[in-house]
Amino acid sequence: MTRAAERAEIAAPAAERAPTRTRVIEWRDPLAAAAAGRALGGIAYLEALMTGRLAPPPIAETLGFRLLEVGEGRAAFACTPAEYHYNPLGTVHGGLAATLIDSATGCAVQSVCPPGHGWTTLELNVSFVRAMTKDTGEVRCEGRIVHAGARVARAEARLVDRAGRLYAYGATTCLFFPLDQH
Repeated sequence: MTRAAERAEIAAPAAERAPTRTRVIEWRDPLAAAAAGRALGGIAYLEALMTGRLAPPPIAETLGFRLLEVGEGRAAFACTPAEYHYNPLGTVHGGLAATLIDSATGCAVQSVCPPGHGWTTLELNVSFVRAMTKDTGEVRCEGRIVHAGARVARAEARLVDRAGRLYAYGATTCLFFPLDQH
């Protein structure tokens, strides 16, 4: 084999030699759940999502996370990092942690929303502490409101494993608005 052929063999993408994996995702119409939620207060809406009375949002199905607990001013999610969450570096993409933090803080804010009102994220800040892998096991992300005013709310969240090791933390600022203006 020539040196050029050896280099070409070494440079052959690993993806061409690796076995293929498949993942099938199913979800229900997210707009039906959103429409039903307009008439509910924040906690009632979240409880309906958590118990399956309303369909979970497609992002939860896509990334494989679930709403575990809700209460006034707080919400908790769980997820088990998997190979399909990996980035090109061989660890779980930071977007999974950011999405869990966004979901936990956003649902903490949702929990105090009165019927007929919604909210939107104005800003999200995430700090990463350690990498997750498929061997990390289940992680939990709990969001809590720090402040909720008439128009703006601030919430924080921590992402930890079962042993309590911190993987990421973050905060959000959200804006409340009447749904008839949306």
